[in-house]
Amino acid sequence: MPPFVLPDFRPVSYSRVTLTELMIPSYANFGGKIHGGILLSLMDKVAYAAASKHAGNYCVTVSVDGVNFMQPVEVGELVSLLASVNYVGRTSLLVGIKVTAEDVRTGMVKHTNTSYFTMVAKNDAGQPTPVPGLELETRDDVRRFQEAIKRRQFQQQYREQFDNARTSLAIDDQMGLLDGERCRIIYHTD
Repeated sequence: MPPFVLPDFRPVSYSRVTLTELMIPSYANFGGKIHGGILLSLMDKVAYAAASKHAGNYCVTVSVDGVNFMQPVEVGELVSLLASVNYVGRTSLLVGIKVTAEDVRTGMVKHTNTSYFTMVAKNDAGQPTPVPGLELETRDDVRRFQEAIKRRQFQQQYREQFDNARTSLAIDDQMGLLDGERCRIIYHTD
């Protein structure tokens, strides 16, 4: 039997995955809301599923961008995580995830999170491996791909600017940055 060969391109719809889970009391924090860590774990699972499905290989998480908890998730709600590959590089994939929570008693659905996971495909030897290109089937697919390009550009600019600021930071010259902040210096320089 000949070895399996990945296609050159796969449509965005091929990678679409929905993970739905009931939020149970053991997932709650001391305030009675669902732990953010539980939601992050679920997001990581659905990102893996979407990326691996598209790549046809094992994928690992290399970064998470933009995890903002916009609304709390309650015990008893049905959480759905909708994921798809929004962008591909040579070996990397950007997975967009939308998280909603539904009150099953009332039918009310709220959007609680949107996040982006960067994944890298690995071969059997654990090395990064190329992934199929992405067929953009809808206007939303095109917009998400373009947004991913912009997101990468902004992240690169931020990293470069922050690295430059950090390497040129002279602590004594920047003491004014601490004015009005909630901190106090307790070390002594002799």
